[in-house]
Amino acid sequence: MSRNFLVIDPEDGIEVLRGLASPIRVKMLKLLHVEGPMNGNDIGARLGLPQSTVSTNLQILESAGLIRTETQKARKGNQKICHSTFDEVLVMFKEDIEPRSNVIEVAMPLGLYTSCEVSAPCGLCSVEGIIGLLDVPDTFLDPGRMKTGLIWFTRGYVEYQFPNNAKLAQNTIEVMEFSMELSSEVPGTSADWPSDITLSVNGTEIGTWMSTGDYGDKRGVYTPDWWKLKGSQYGKLKSWRVTMDGTYVDGMKISPVSLVDLDLANHRSIRLRIAVKEDAKHPGGINIFGRGFGNYDQDIILRLQTAR
Repeated sequence: MSRNFLVIDPEDGIEVLRGLASPIRVKMLKLLHVEGPMNGNDIGARLGLPQSTVSTNLQILESAGLIRTETQKARKGNQKICHSTFDEVLVMFKEDIEPRSNVIEVAMPLGLYTSCEVSAPCGLCSVEGIIGLLDVPDTFLDPGRMKTGLIWFTRGYVEYQFPNNAKLAQNTIEVMEFSMELSSEVPGTSADWPSDITLSVNGTEIGTWMSTGDYGDKRGVYTPDWWKLKGSQYGKLKSWRVTMDGTYVDGMKISPVSLVDLDLANHRSIRLRIAVKEDAKHPGGINIFGRGFGNYDQDIILRLQTAR
């Protein structure tokens, strides 16, 4: 079944925000979402509300576009049936921000890894379905991997080779950042399943971040409907930044490894390895979410901030 999403900018979507700014209206939306279309009398009976309250709040929801109504014949005259319009509402600022001229960005699709070594349980998915065979590491060599939107494995690594576009432009790198959506991996899901995920660049470990769990409490915003709800649904969007004084994850320093240690000016490419090491303190596997899965519809992003 397809899902309907509404994305609003809070500056333009005041009516929608007003529609959601009431516990009563939220209960009405949830009732219609879970139970399906209903008339006003049924809504009032289920929620224990007088019809005057139901009618007023339904008008607000309809004006905001959060429900739609249609008239149907009833035993006595006509009745108005209410339908929930959207499965999820996302609020975000959509204002275009002019990209900085000193930032070089490269998006790497999940399936374009140049080397890998993984152990089962493991697998690959595209938005259409499973790629190859589940829990068979050799499937990671399947040409169909180019369509991958979700990768998971227990131990091992996948490695990606990014072009060093700063070197090509003869610019000095001041900050290197990787952005990706990650979680642990457990058969089924578990919010309490720690896993140490280690990143390396050109053979040098830049640091380890511990994922706290494998999240399956609700479907990921972009995760396709065919993907079983008991499977991994989404991860955490993590930003790894390497500067002249160390490596940071979401602004917190995790390692002293700096750009000086990586010596990127002498490398034609930037090889990123994402791994769960054999000797990890918390070897809880990994999910990497790409386009069409999880809560962030993005590839693995490399950003290079250069000197002006």
